[in-house]
Amino acid sequence: MAASPNLSIVVPCYNEAEVLPETLRRLEALLVELQARGRISTASSIFFIDDGSRDDTWPMIAQAVDSGSPVVGVRLSRNRGHQVALIAGLEAADGDAVISIDADLQDDVSAIEQMLEKFEQGADIVYGVRRSRDGDSLFKLGSAKAFYRLLSMLGVETVSDHADFRLLSRRAVNALAEYQEVNLYLRGIIPLLGFRSETVFYDRHERFAGQSKYPLRRMVGLGLNAITSFSILPLRLISAIGFAVSLATLVLGAWILVGALTHAQLVPGWASTVLPIYFLGGVQLIGIGIIGEYVGKLYLESKRRPRYFIDRIHRRIPDASGSGTTVAR
Repeated sequence: MAASPNLSIVVPCYNEAEVLPETLRRLEALLVELQARGRISTASSIFFIDDGSRDDTWPMIAQAVDSGSPVVGVRLSRNRGHQVALIAGLEAADGDAVISIDADLQDDVSAIEQMLEKFEQGADIVYGVRRSRDGDSLFKLGSAKAFYRLLSMLGVETVSDHADFRLLSRRAVNALAEYQEVNLYLRGIIPLLGFRSETVFYDRHERFAGQSKYPLRRMVGLGLNAITSFSILPLRLISAIGFAVSLATLVLGAWILVGALTHAQLVPGWASTVLPIYFLGGVQLIGIGIIGEYVGKLYLESKRRPRYFIDRIHRRIPDASGSGTTVAR
């Protein structure tokens, strides 16, 4: 009989003191239940990644470690963003299977057992996908569908209605570590790994407590990062727009010529001056903006700066008595 897998659950946290006690309670109860049934190893643990929180998130994580909970606390030196905190947790985790889940309890904790079943059946990647978006506003629902449709048109391979709730096998995590991009969009990188993948559907809940860390501004930024990190089609669109502008200029020139030959009542110089100036000015600004976005990404990637630094790791290492010794480093 095969040994039970060592499961690591990675939970990125940023100012999550309000929801953290309930998150810990539910995840710890799940681990205890799965261990009692022999589904996972007794060495399984929960990795809380503190992304430079300003509230009591880190003291609460450290207290959980000290109290004997199966928790490992990893604190980044400063706030680096959700995607960087997530990759830091994946790289710190030591499990045979690594599951990432947000701290806000919107993802269904009970779906983790279904992910383990898919893993035991040979899947290296198991995506947690929302069963429906019934609770979303019309704006959020429409923008989400438009976003995934746009990514598909641009040739970016993603899983619709999937956030960062997923299981990765050890070899999938090791393969992911080979990607050294500074501008991370894990939802686009994971499908590129190419390993066998499965899907688990679940019902997404409302945030248990606290405030969302993804307002509209951040969502737009994440979307732009997804597009410019995985597709050069916007650059090709600039060429297409340039061709269309040239064609429109020829048409306009023909219209002006016809008007002059037929003695039409035209304001001298209006059509040939005002329209091209405004139109070409707008096209040029859009083109410069798109090119600048790509140049900026090349600039950041070329410096090859570290994505994050770990300030400290707080964990319990079993001693000879088996009670465990708390270690902070």
